[in-house]
Amino acid sequence: MHSSNQVEAQITRLIREDWGRLLAVLTGFGGDLTLAEDCLQDAVVAALQAWPRDGLPKAPDAWLIATARRKAIDRLRRSRTAENKAEAVALWHWQHAPEAQELQTLPDKRLELIFTCCHPALDQKSRVALTLRAVGGLTTGEIAAAFVDKQDAMAARLTRAKKKIASAGIRFRLPDAEDLPDRIDGVLKVLYLIFNEGHRGSSDQLTRTDLAEEAIRLGRVLTACLPHHLEAKGLLALMLLTEARRLARKGPSGEFIPLEDQARSRWDRGKIREGRALVEEVLSIGPPGPYALQAAISALHAEARDFASTDWSQIVALYDLLWTLQPNPVVLVNCAVAQSYAADPKTALAQLEATGAGQHLQAYQPYHACRADLLARQGRYEEALSAYDRAISMTEAPEEIAFLKTRRAAVETR
Repeated sequence: MHSSNQVEAQITRLIREDWGRLLAVLTGFGGDLTLAEDCLQDAVVAALQAWPRDGLPKAPDAWLIATARRKAIDRLRRSRTAENKAEAVALWHWQHAPEAQELQTLPDKRLELIFTCCHPALDQKSRVALTLRAVGGLTTGEIAAAFVDKQDAMAARLTRAKKKIASAGIRFRLPDAEDLPDRIDGVLKVLYLIFNEGHRGSSDQLTRTDLAEEAIRLGRVLTACLPHHLEAKGLLALMLLTEARRLARKGPSGEFIPLEDQARSRWDRGKIREGRALVEEVLSIGPPGPYALQAAISALHAEARDFASTDWSQIVALYDLLWTLQPNPVVLVNCAVAQSYAADPKTALAQLEATGAGQHLQAYQPYHACRADLLARQGRYEEALSAYDRAISMTEAPEEIAFLKTRRAAVETR
């Protein structure tokens, strides 16, 4: 006999750690994501009723698979009509699926599940939400809270996404070889969006902190399924190295702390070691992609004993490489910041404005914040104040506004 608390703890662990694996196995039986998820949920309810009475099974995950499979067969038998050949075929597949006595003997179908959730036929937000639900095992309420949505609206979005998969005839399988590179890029983008959504949250917003950790866990799943894909490892490294600095990014009142003022003793050295090892592996094998280059930049920050000893010249070189792959405003501004420390603020500002960026980035808030800092460090205080005003007027996040106002006040006192 086991208490309800013990059973709930075991089921919570299974859902958090193995939901994606279990759902992928079940979806692989019949190719129907909605039916598989409904029956897995039914199996969880059955476990909550049976396990306190009968005791925990030796293989709880296999118990859930077997129970969900029986429930799927029962549903199909009840709904099947003589004329519906599709349902008859589905029933045959479920009836002839392999037994789940030892789950380890069943093929890992999580990669197929990830590609299904991230199919380009779905809109971007639905891909993110469905990946968190199906692969990550997050509840609809958790996903809604993470994206500051109403739970009913998120539930409707998930339902529409699953109906879209069914109506569009999206098959539960790996993409064809010629489509694989583009599809993998789409999967990586979804994981990075999940991570950024969590990383932007403050340290006291647990749902958003968990979201960043969930993206890292999904990154581990993806690299386990694609052990030779360098950009998947590059993305995992980038997320680990970025998340390693989370605790140092906020002060006791929730204020933003810039990199130069962070207490490096608060950085997570375990995540840094893991991220650096992945970066070294990727760079030793082949030319790095955008995620790997960003991870390499983060690794240089992580290995410096303090801000002043950062290898800024190497960071500039990496941003130059990144610019050849992703010529976007983020890279341009970040490279200017690095250049201001590798050389000096005057050189960095001259190079930034010589590119014509000032004409093309007037609507890009980080450009004005960067320009304000570079002007202030040159002693051009009046121009710096004007640039700070522009940046503040374009900012919505309260903590970022507070940070920029503090920087502006420091300039004003000079």
